[in-house]
Amino acid sequence: MHDLIVLGGGPAGYLASERAGRAGMDVVCFEMREVGGVCLNEGCIPSKALLNSAKIYSHAKHGEAFGVIAGDLKLDHSLVEKRRAKVVKTLVGGVSAGLKANKVTVVKEQAVIKGFVQGGFAVEAAGQTYEAKNLLIATGSSPVMPPIPGLREGYAAGWVLTNREVLALAEVPAKLTIIGGGVIGLEMAAYYQTAGSQVTVIEMLDHIAGPTDGEISGLLLKAYQAKGVKFELGAKVVSLGDGRVNFERDGKTVAVESDKVLCSIGRRANVQGIGLENIGVETTRAGVKTDAQCRTNVLNCYAAGDVNGVSMLAHTAYRESEVAVNTMLGKKDTMRYHAIPSVIYTDPEVASVGMSEEAAKAAGIEYECKKLSMRYAGRFVAENEGDGLCKILVDKKHRNVIGVHMLGTYSSEIIWGAAEMIETELRVVDAREIVFPHPTVSEIIREVLWAFED
Repeated sequence: MHDLIVLGGGPAGYLASERAGRAGMDVVCFEMREVGGVCLNEGCIPSKALLNSAKIYSHAKHGEAFGVIAGDLKLDHSLVEKRRAKVVKTLVGGVSAGLKANKVTVVKEQAVIKGFVQGGFAVEAAGQTYEAKNLLIATGSSPVMPPIPGLREGYAAGWVLTNREVLALAEVPAKLTIIGGGVIGLEMAAYYQTAGSQVTVIEMLDHIAGPTDGEISGLLLKAYQAKGVKFELGAKVVSLGDGRVNFERDGKTVAVESDKVLCSIGRRANVQGIGLENIGVETTRAGVKTDAQCRTNVLNCYAAGDVNGVSMLAHTAYRESEVAVNTMLGKKDTMRYHAIPSVIYTDPEVASVGMSEEAAKAAGIEYECKKLSMRYAGRFVAENEGDGLCKILVDKKHRNVIGVHMLGTYSSEIIWGAAEMIETELRVVDAREIVFPHPTVSEIIREVLWAFED
């Protein structure tokens, strides 16, 4: 009997397997595709490879302000795609090596929970039964495909895409329509607009970027409208067909001509077809129900990553997997969700952590907000022609940082420091004592902190 069976080889599954293997546990990890999951193969990593190429091209194209004069400049999508594939292959190889180094057995098959056995669980894959004392469900999530007339037919025909297909297109579509103005939709709009597509984003809400701070999302909207992306907000897609996406707004139906359509309106936890009912694992509409130690209602059965539906981010999955394994090992650990950063890798980047103004108001928290242009940071001015914003929310009573929201270059690389401030409930007066390297864009956080009264 093994010590641990892991269903899924994505961020939660492979990291849990590595951590458990490193601790001396006998681990079997089941992954029917490639290890690394959606994040590494069809999400986080390949999208960043594409976006970085777009940024390099865009910066070179507008380099005159920096004294850089380019000749015949071209973004060759076929070469971008080759590099994307190379990056993914390299990192998948790295994950595989890490699993091997920690003596994890990887089985590339679909696994189904069969039930209980004495002292543990039984899982079946390709006609073979595996048994283990502990079970970790890390089966991830899949794109939501709503019952819009023509959507599934379009997907079957290759006209409608999900995150998987849009990251591996052989050619840049002349007209790309994106259903959903969330993270995936915005990042793909950023790449394909730069690559030459005429991009239209259709979003049901009256704003983009979901729960992102309203002021920040508004600035991002204006930035991409200026680049040429067309946004249809407060619009509901009602049907697809004949190269058109039809949507309703204010009682009127409008059609958008499209060569390709990206459906990116959310993801759903993969809880079906894996045998959860055979051991009585409790689920909700969001996914597998877990507690602060990532335990399910079944003893010695855990869940981590997108499958629990709490925070569908790879870095959340990493931390959840560590909490789950530590709990298995008898180490005290707790999953906390109030200081998990989120990033949109557009150009400019958006990075947030903690509470937005909208969330603080909804929770009835009295807060104070200060904000500054990113141009208060010397390095930002030296390296950028545009602008950005950094805003910080502070609890009015306790004077600790409760939210940080940024729009601008390097925001993704800075936000972790803000997460640490929130995680440790750092007060403004204490955070001011942190010495930031100069000149860096990160100094904008220090500048905003000094905008608060003592």
